[in-house]
Amino acid sequence: MERAESGGASGDVVLDAGRLVSRSREVGDVSFQAFLASREPPRLQWASPGGLELAGAGVAAEVTADGPERFDAVRSAAAAAFADVDANGASGKAPRPRFVGGFAFRDDHAPEGSWSGFPAASFVLPEVQLTRTDDGTWVTVNAYGPDADPEAVERALDDAVESVQALPKMRPVGTPPGVRATRRTTPKDAWTTQVADATERIRAGDLEKVVLACALEVDLDGPVDLPDVLERLRRTYPNCYRFLVQPTEDAGFLGAPPERLVKRDGRRVETEALAGSVGRGGTPEADAELAQSLVDSEKIQHEQRLVVDTICEQLAGFGDVTEGEQRVRKLDNIQHLQTPITTELASDVHVLDIVEALHPTPAVGGLPPAAAAATIRDVETFERGWYAAPIGWFDATGDGEFLVAIRSGVAGGDGATLFAGNGIVRDSDPQEEWDEIQLKYRPLLEEFR
Repeated sequence: MERAESGGASGDVVLDAGRLVSRSREVGDVSFQAFLASREPPRLQWASPGGLELAGAGVAAEVTADGPERFDAVRSAAAAAFADVDANGASGKAPRPRFVGGFAFRDDHAPEGSWSGFPAASFVLPEVQLTRTDDGTWVTVNAYGPDADPEAVERALDDAVESVQALPKMRPVGTPPGVRATRRTTPKDAWTTQVADATERIRAGDLEKVVLACALEVDLDGPVDLPDVLERLRRTYPNCYRFLVQPTEDAGFLGAPPERLVKRDGRRVETEALAGSVGRGGTPEADAELAQSLVDSEKIQHEQRLVVDTICEQLAGFGDVTEGEQRVRKLDNIQHLQTPITTELASDVHVLDIVEALHPTPAVGGLPPAAAAATIRDVETFERGWYAAPIGWFDATGDGEFLVAIRSGVAGGDGATLFAGNGIVRDSDPQEEWDEIQLKYRPLLEEFR
């Protein structure tokens, strides 16, 4: 296994010279939950509602970085790994080697406490990768280094395929661990003070919008099984992304976000603005009324406009930007305003360049970005870590897809910490914002009960 790390402000990352040997073979359908359960950490999963699902275990190569140049550092180190590739699946769209991982919300993030094992940026080329698309399922074995041997990789692929084919196509999800107690790290009175602070800054002209977040600590009745939680999320939220990043046995970061940050496929880039939310109604009529309240709300439409305009401005330097028609995105327990945005790239731009330009979007940070970041640092009372940050994959061509890691939490053993946030604008009401945040804990919290 090859590992490259950076430290300090430069973010320089260098992988030792070597070649990447990758072998893939198509297999029958298999339970990704069973695959993850059969493997020891480090392990990961990434799934899009559009059909691509990845799972990985072990490490063929790893890149970590911190500091302001972490996006460039990761891209450069991965380019070195992709410079010499011997892969039987390299020309196909499905089983090709991919680096999978993510970034912390802030570039000065320290991997401490609940976030131990999560640097400011970390991407892994899995030793064993399972890939599923509408066209099939593949097992891939990767090796990287000066001594990477095609024959050894072929033998390892034989073993990996045999073990995967022995797994069940379906695996029971087991019993949730149960929730013994919850504690809000930000009490309601403190939240009210934080919102008042933010709205005062907005009225003073320092801010247009800031997203303030809270954390919910959860004591579980028993140890949590992370593959089981992912499977329950898949069944409950089939139209959302799903992810797991688990560097050690101690804990993993997982969730079911509704929001794509960006997808690059050749010259086409897809993203979206997702801002404003309301619950679901108990009847079709009540549900439609709540959806219409999103559309009619002057506050929410203002918030959505800020997000749309900012994303379009951030993408304008990459090519021609098109804003799609606004719609209501309906999920199991919540609905949002959503505006699709596409870009036709004018040049060959790596997906990480676009990720860097977009993160953090106004939907998870605020506007102006520097003033919003300063407010978040001053006001929030917990460490965001990788919450609300980009998590995804990229390949040798610079294609890739990233989600925004909301509706998420860190879980391990008999405990978890869940995260949720809300956009604060000039006329935000603390009680309404508090109620909305409680809705956003539910997707993950309910899978523990």
